[in-house]
Amino acid sequence: MLLDGNAYDAAGARRRLEPQRVILILTNSGSVSERLIDAIEREFPWIRIEQVEHVAAACVPFSHPVALILVDIALMKEAEASSAELLRMHPHALTALIEPYDKVEVTPLSEIAGSPLVRSVLPMDLRLDVWLSVIRLMLCGGEYFPPRPLIKTMLREQNALLAHNGAPQVPVARTTNMAELTARESQILGMVSHGLQNKVIAVECGLSEHTVKIHLHHIIRKLGVHNRTEAAARFRGLQDSGQPMVEG
Repeated sequence: MLLDGNAYDAAGARRRLEPQRVILILTNSGSVSERLIDAIEREFPWIRIEQVEHVAAACVPFSHPVALILVDIALMKEAEASSAELLRMHPHALTALIEPYDKVEVTPLSEIAGSPLVRSVLPMDLRLDVWLSVIRLMLCGGEYFPPRPLIKTMLREQNALLAHNGAPQVPVARTTNMAELTARESQILGMVSHGLQNKVIAVECGLSEHTVKIHLHHIIRKLGVHNRTEAAARFRGLQDSGQPMVEG
């Protein structure tokens, strides 16, 4: 019991040393359930959850710095209209759109890309462990978009251009298996594409180097490539050149 108590005290001390941060949820429809809020507080004990129903109530200081703002899709336009004030009050916060059904098409990606405020999308129909991984990524400043809708939107945009030029179109249904990657795998692949080594990725993600290698093995298998260099090249091809990735 003494050892358990010491371990508990040590864990509590570490938590108290963590810089306290706020996740600010802007919603008037209860889009983030109490169950999910409890899961966040258990996973990130240094995080405090604040919920407000009006944009004006979000444009004020809170007890600790705001690290992440989650905006209900119904309040996106209103929040964007106050983006200057929100960014002034919470300069280090990343803002994500709460997407209820993982259908980014509800709000076109082009509209999100041009937003003065929103930098990510948080789907609400993911498995809890994946959903918490996306939250962790955002708390670290990483941006996230659901892969499948992203790729389909890019294909539609390219097909519109091809149709205008009279060229054959690319079947949307045959999108690459990039969409099969989990949030963690997408995060790691993005780091690989920026030249980070496994040891650095492990530290950044709070994982062991062995776990990173396992993730890379799954990434390589899912993408049907031979090594991390080819996987990174595919990722950069999608992200930078805007070329859709399709199966042969």
